[in-house]
Amino acid sequence: MKGIANSPARLSDNALRLLHARYLIAHETPDDMFWRVARSVAHAELTWGNQHDVERWADAFHHAMSTLCFLPNSPTLMNAGTKLNQLSACFVLPIADSLEEIFTTLKHAALIQQSGGGTGFNFSALRPRNDIIKSTGGVSSGPVSFLQIFDSATEYVKQGGKRRGANMGIINDSHPDVEEFVSCKTLPSTLRNFNISVGISNRFMSAVESDAAWDLVHPHTGLVTKTMPARTLWKAIAESAWRSGDPGLVFLDHINAYNPTPMLGSMECTNPCGEVPMLPYESCNLGSINLSAFVNDRSVKSDFDWGRLANVVSIATRFLDNVIEVNYYLLPETKRMAMGNRKIGLGVMGWADALGKRQIPYASKDAVALGNKLMRFIEEKSISASVQLASQRGAFPNWGKSVYFPQTPIRNATRTSIAPTGSISILANTSPSIEPWFALAFDRTHVLNDETLSSINPIFQEYLEQNVPESENVLQTVRSTGSAKGTALSAREKAVFQTALEIAPYWHLQHQVAFQKHTDNAVSKTINLPEKTSSQTVAAIYLEAWKNNLKGITVFRDDSAKPVMVRGIRTTSKACKICTE
Repeated sequence: MKGIANSPARLSDNALRLLHARYLIAHETPDDMFWRVARSVAHAELTWGNQHDVERWADAFHHAMSTLCFLPNSPTLMNAGTKLNQLSACFVLPIADSLEEIFTTLKHAALIQQSGGGTGFNFSALRPRNDIIKSTGGVSSGPVSFLQIFDSATEYVKQGGKRRGANMGIINDSHPDVEEFVSCKTLPSTLRNFNISVGISNRFMSAVESDAAWDLVHPHTGLVTKTMPARTLWKAIAESAWRSGDPGLVFLDHINAYNPTPMLGSMECTNPCGEVPMLPYESCNLGSINLSAFVNDRSVKSDFDWGRLANVVSIATRFLDNVIEVNYYLLPETKRMAMGNRKIGLGVMGWADALGKRQIPYASKDAVALGNKLMRFIEEKSISASVQLASQRGAFPNWGKSVYFPQTPIRNATRTSIAPTGSISILANTSPSIEPWFALAFDRTHVLNDETLSSINPIFQEYLEQNVPESENVLQTVRSTGSAKGTALSAREKAVFQTALEIAPYWHLQHQVAFQKHTDNAVSKTINLPEKTSSQTVAAIYLEAWKNNLKGITVFRDDSAKPVMVRGIRTTSKACKICTE
C-alpha cells in the first residue's frame, strides 16, 4: 500500500466551495470527510478480518482520497459514515404496465433520488398512446406522459437534499410511440431531469443501412401498429439530437453481448449518463482514478508511474467491493441484486490533463494509443485485484450463473466503468472523465445554485509561465475566448491545447472506442460539435458508434441548449486555478 502519492493534495478554491455546499457535514473539514469515508468503508474488513485490518485499510483509503489519486462517487463522499449511508450512485428500476406498478416505481425512484442516487428506466413495456384499457374502458396516455410525470416528481426531490435528481429514460426502437419519444425534448425546458436514449437493436441498424422497412410493434400483443422506412426514424433521431442533444443511443445488442450474467436476464437500461448498463433493481458503486496524478516529471517526455497506478487500482477495487458490504439498501430487491452480482465501476478522470502534462495532442494517434494502453492496464489490474479478493472472500454469489463460471472465480461481475465525473473532477482539480478540455478558461454556471465558478486551466497556465515570454498577452486572449487558437503560440502548442469544439468528431470517437475496448461496463462520453454541424453529421457519428461496437453514444451541438459551461471568463472575479471540465 506504499507509494500512492506524496502528501495530501491542496484543494482548489472551487473544490472547497463545492465541498462546503454539498459534501461536508456540520463542523467537518475536507480531511475529516476523507477520514469519515475511509473508516466507514474500511469497517467492512471486519467481515473477513479484524480491527487491525480496518485501521490498515482505512489508512490506505484515506491516503488514496486525500492525495486526490482516487475519489468515489458523490453519494459515498456525502453519505458514508452518516445515518443515511446510501453509497450507490445509480440504480435501474423496472416499469411494468399497470398504474399501481408505475407509481410504485415512482415511489422507489423518489426515495433513491432523495438519498443521492440516480435512476434509469426503460418505458418500453408500457402500452402506446390511445391504446384501450380494458379494465376502465378508457385509453392509455402512453409512455411519454409517464416520462413527464416522473420528471415532475424529480423536480421536487433533490438528490441527497443537495442536488437535482438525474434520470435516464429509454424507449426501444420498435415501440409504437418511439417517434413521439424521439422529439419529446426538443422544446426548451422540457424533461429537465431526464437524459433520454433510444434502445437500438442490430436489426434496426441493419434496416437503416439497407434502407429497409421497419415495423413498430405493440409491446403486449406483438401486432404491427405501423410500418415505416427505417431511415425515416433514423433521420428523426438525428434531427432531434442535433436540435437538443437528445436522444442519445443505447446499443442494447452490444450491451447484452457483454452481459456477465445472461442467465439472470437481459439488460434493457442504463444509469442516467449511460456508463452502467444494469438489470432491473441493480445498482452500482462508482469511483475514478485521477490519471493526471500518475504522470511523472512533466519537464521531460515522461511516462506514467505504472507501479503507483497498479497499487491504486488494487486499493480502489477493494474500496468499491467494501462499499457493497457497508452500503444501506433502500429496497430489498436492490440489496439482493447488489449482493448477488457485486458489480463495481472503477473509471478514470484527468485524461486531458495527463495528455497536456505530457504534451500529447488529444487529436492524435499517440493519444489514442496511450489511452488504449492505460485502460488495458487498469482492466488487467482490476481483474487481478477482483480475483485476489475472490480467493479471500469468495466469488460473487451469482458466479455460477455467469460467463466466468467455472474457469475464473472472481469477486465482482463487473469492475470498470467510465463515468462523467462532473463533480468529483472539480474536487480533484482535474479534467473530467476522458473528455478533452472544454475550454482553457471558462465560467461554470448552475453548479452551486446561482453561483458561477470561473476557471483557468492550470496546466496551460504553468506551460505559459515556463515556456512563453510575455505570456500575459496570450493569457489575456485565452481568458477572453477560452481558446489558444487566436494567440501567437506555435502550431504544435495550439494542437496540444486544443479544446473540445476544435477537435474533430473522429478523435472524440476514437478515444471512446479505445477506452470501451477495456471497460466491461460502458463509457459516458459526449461528442461536442460546433453550432454549424449538420444533422447528417450527427447521423454519421451515430452510425460510426454502432459500427465500432460502442454501447452508447451522445452528442451535443454548441448552443443547441442552455449551456452549463461558457467559454471564456465573463465574471469580474479572478479565476481559480482548477482544470476544465
